[in-house]
Amino acid sequence: MNPAGLAPYACDPARSRGRRHPEAAAPTRTQYQRDRDRIVHSTAFRRLVYKTQVFLNHEGDLFRTRLTHSIEVAQLGRSIARSLKLDEDLVEAIALAHDLGHTPFGHAGQDALNECMANHGGFEHNLQSLRVVDELEERYPEFDGLNLTFETREGILKHCSRENAQRLEAQQPGGVGRRFMDGSQPGLEAQLCNLADEIAYNAHDIDDGVRSGLITLEQLHGVELFDQFRAQAGAQYPGLHGRRLLYESIRRMLSEQVYDVIDTTLANLRAATPGDVDAVRAQRPLVAFSESMRAASLGLKRFLMQNLYRHPQVAAMTGQARQVVRELFAAYMNDPSQMQSAFAARTDSARSVADYIAGMTDRFASREHKRLTGTELLAPGQ
Repeated sequence: MNPAGLAPYACDPARSRGRRHPEAAAPTRTQYQRDRDRIVHSTAFRRLVYKTQVFLNHEGDLFRTRLTHSIEVAQLGRSIARSLKLDEDLVEAIALAHDLGHTPFGHAGQDALNECMANHGGFEHNLQSLRVVDELEERYPEFDGLNLTFETREGILKHCSRENAQRLEAQQPGGVGRRFMDGSQPGLEAQLCNLADEIAYNAHDIDDGVRSGLITLEQLHGVELFDQFRAQAGAQYPGLHGRRLLYESIRRMLSEQVYDVIDTTLANLRAATPGDVDAVRAQRPLVAFSESMRAASLGLKRFLMQNLYRHPQVAAMTGQARQVVRELFAAYMNDPSQMQSAFAARTDSARSVADYIAGMTDRFASREHKRLTGTELLAPGQ
């Protein structure tokens, strides 16, 4: 099947660079639809519902999790892809899979696991997401992982250290690690997911931050990217306040960012005139904000970093999360038999422990920590 209406510079599923293990084409789905379906049915995808975005899962029922974040990225990505005539199914597949390798407890868990793995090759959550879809999922009789297409896998690997890229290149010459060594770019669908990820978390972190009470609408008055749309909403709907004002401001901010990406990217494409996806890979990044929107987005990021991510209440919780991950790592390294048998039997002990911990949900990690240490941290109600 070849979807109609794709631009020549889009990733065409009929011309995919293929899968690591050859498979016959599906009769009713394109290659990228098949990738998307495999991701949705994976165990790692289901775990995302109990993995932290910013606020730990037990802190409130309505805060974003890794799962809801991934769905929002997919929605934004598909909306933009349609206007750019890119492959929407590929964008959705990348968006839904981009956080499959994230640890429990958000970036605090990731940072702690990276510290634990400092003498064992480190830990990168983007690379871990690739490990999940390439090796760790166990669903098929003929291969490990999900056997996704090259294009989905390159989109999942958003960042990669040069050292890890060299390892990937040694294992798969000319594969998904090559671009981190030669400076080339991924396809436009992968570039789009990178930006949709940023748009999504900036918006929903405002929402969750206000819902939590850690930031206020009044504090946001000094943030240009948000405040201009709060003022517009207030002018059109005098007397609008509270949640309705917050949601309307965020909705307008999201729309403006989406239109900015579409307009800027189309201008970049007209200037670069890439004839196909290979020409895209040889260019500078083409999916982008305008300079003014990029500056405004950076201003919002700085606000969130100072007022939300480094808030004392968040810092206290992330400190406990780091302790949980460090102590789990030490316990499993000391006695691998405490892990599930498939992980305990592996000979690469440190990487096995990292894979096991990274695959945990917040609540399973908390239960395991209590079982192994006798200490309960991050319990509901704390």
